Amino acid sequence: MPTFTWLPALVWTDYRLALLLLVVVPLVLLIWAAVKGNEVLQRLLIIYWRVSSLLAVTVYLMIGSFPISFVTGWVARLLIPLSLWFWVDLNEEIREQKSNALKLSFTTWRWAVSIYNLIGAAILTPFLQCAFKPGQAMVQDSFCQPWLAPTWLYYQVFHTGRFKPYFLGFLGLIGLGVYVLYFAWFLVVRLGRQGRSAVGQ
Repeated sequence: MPTFTWLPALVWTDYRLALLLLVVVPLVLLIWAAVKGNEVLQRLLIIYWRVSSLLAVTVYLMIGSFPISFVTGWVARLLIPLSLWFWVDLNEEIREQKSNALKLSFTTWRWAVSIYNLIGAAILTPFLQCAFKPGQAMVQDSFCQPWLAPTWLYYQVFHTGRFKPYFLGFLGLIGLGVYVLYFAWFLVVRLGRQGRSAVGQ
């Protein structure tokens, strides 16, 4: 079996970037937008948090060693940039806003997170094969296992001694089911009614 000595460093770098770009910065921007009363940025950031919740689902699926986590992580990388640029009305309102530190910071973050996720999706593509391996085989595979390691550390820090990994993975499956139902409703009902307008979100 080949060894991928470079892979753990890549994975841990990706998780650190994800923590910064996908959690810390958008949280700061949301608080900043709320303090400044910028409703447009608040609305788009709330949409972002809804969509990016699939990454939280992915973490719990990986804790439970569910192979489908590789698919959900890859899909999340594609949906996040789409959610940030999809809305015609929000894009127009943001363009019309006067330049200030908040707008500049948000625009910089939006471009950075979009590029980061598209590159991440491209990097993850070869690892989609892990989604088709049985759970135990996936865990033991040196090509797949490094992607699980950071989520296991998260489990040890926040959940060890309270919940079993498989139970948390099962909660991840429930979360995925809710996410899929909401996304299906959006595609079938919401998109047909309002198109690419975020009004009513």
